[in-house]
Formats: sequence, C-alpha cells, structure tokens
Amino acid sequence: MKKHGHLNRDIARILASMGHTDSLVIADCGLPIPPGVECVDLSLKLGQPGFIETLDSILADFQCERAVFAIECRQHNPAVQDKAERMAQAGAALDFVSHEEFKQRCQAARAVIRTGECTPYANVILHSGVIF
Repeated sequence: MKKHGHLNRDIARILASMGHTDSLVIADCGLPIPPGVECVDLSLKLGQPGFIETLDSILADFQCERAVFAIECRQHNPAVQDKAERMAQAGAALDFVSHEEFKQRCQAARAVIRTGECTPYANVILHSGVIF
C-alpha cells in the first residue's frame, strides 16, 4: 500500500504524467468541464472537499511554475485572491484573465480536479514546472 503522497490513483497518475508546461485545473463544483478533458471528481457534497484544501494537497506534490486565476476572484473571493498572493510569494508566476478566457484555457488542460467548493471563482490552472 502507498505510504506517501496522493492516495487517489487518478491524481497520482496525472501528477506523475505531467511534463513541463502541462496544465492541471483545480475547480469548484460549478466550473464546466470541457469535453475530452479528463475529470477527477472529488466532490462529496457542497463545500467538501474545499478548493484551498485540495490545492494545498496538490501543491505539496506538484512543481507549479505558473498559476492562472479568473480576475473576478479579486473582487468576489478574497480567500482565493489571498491564496494566489501566497503562491506568488512562494515563486509561482501569476496570470489573471477573465472568467470566460479562463474557461477557454481549460480546454488545453491535461485534467480537471473537481472539488465540492461552492464559492465564486474558486478555480486555478496550474502549469507544471521542472524539479531540476
């Protein structure tokens, strides 16, 4: 039995398959999943698991070079804005785009991890960095 890291086999597989600049979306329960993009649905009920909790778990096992957020989070979701600022302080480059542009960019993602988060604009596109 696996002792460390993600126990979810789909998340472990996706993270292991990510190459430099590949993208992974962490999404709230309302973000539309583009056709053809793999979805790992973690949602149990409204609010569980949460966006920040899930993002922190992924970031513990993922080299994030760049993160893309919807610019609307600045006004409508202070917790997500705060998390974005902390990611920047940790070295990730940040981009903010309109929510419509964000949804378009999700089409190029390797996968979407859907959470039970039910606050507005609690979504991020993570771009893989390299560990060397």
